[in-house]
Amino acid sequence: MSVRRVGIMGGTFDPIHWGHLEAAFAAEAALKLMRLLVVTSHVPPHRETPHASSYHRFAMVAFAIAGRSGWRASDLELRLDAQSYTAATLRKFHDRGYAPAELFFIVGADAFAEIQSWKDYPAVLEYAHFAVVARPGFPVDDLPRRLPMLAERMVRPPLDAISHLDPMIVLIDSPTSNVSATQIRDRRARGESIAGLVPDPVRQHIEQHGLYTSQTPGRRASDAASAATTGRMHGED
Repeated sequence: MSVRRVGIMGGTFDPIHWGHLEAAFAAEAALKLMRLLVVTSHVPPHRETPHASSYHRFAMVAFAIAGRSGWRASDLELRLDAQSYTAATLRKFHDRGYAPAELFFIVGADAFAEIQSWKDYPAVLEYAHFAVVARPGFPVDDLPRRLPMLAERMVRPPLDAISHLDPMIVLIDSPTSNVSATQIRDRRARGESIAGLVPDPVRQHIEQHGLYTSQTPGRRASDAASAATTGRMHGED
């Protein structure tokens, strides 16, 4: 039986932008992923309360990845009215029958540099491979110096036999756009264009619903049930 290779990218996605998507593209290509699930966080433990509701954040993810073969918007974390931790999410995939060696958690090098502050560290590194993608100002080449205690676990693609190895930290040196969700929200608050920073369907959704302006009109559905319904419409399983 062939071994599955499933990519998982989690985040607040407030909103999702090209930096997120380019990191996922890089991991998909470098690791030959068969599926890629984009998991919207409900209550992120390391960040302030999201500006947009769960409904809108999930909807923007669904719009951003629409039409990409093997990609799915996942409402796994939105189903629970609790803080979203990577360790708990990965354990849920284990409960669904996935082995740690089949999972590839995609994360930017800037976020991974803070891995020691994550819940269940260092055990969380045993729950999946971590696919760490370079971000502007955070080249993956710096990670062995930043995290010397993990340097021996850091490897580079291509790794044809990676699915048969113990979970490892895979460093992916691929350029990603210098864009952040904060930058996008600030531009919206100032009435400036965000064209080119997010996929066009995401921009249209933001503008249609007046998101990230000083006064956000329109629907503000924040309950997880709305997002879960949208998730089932988009084929999450």
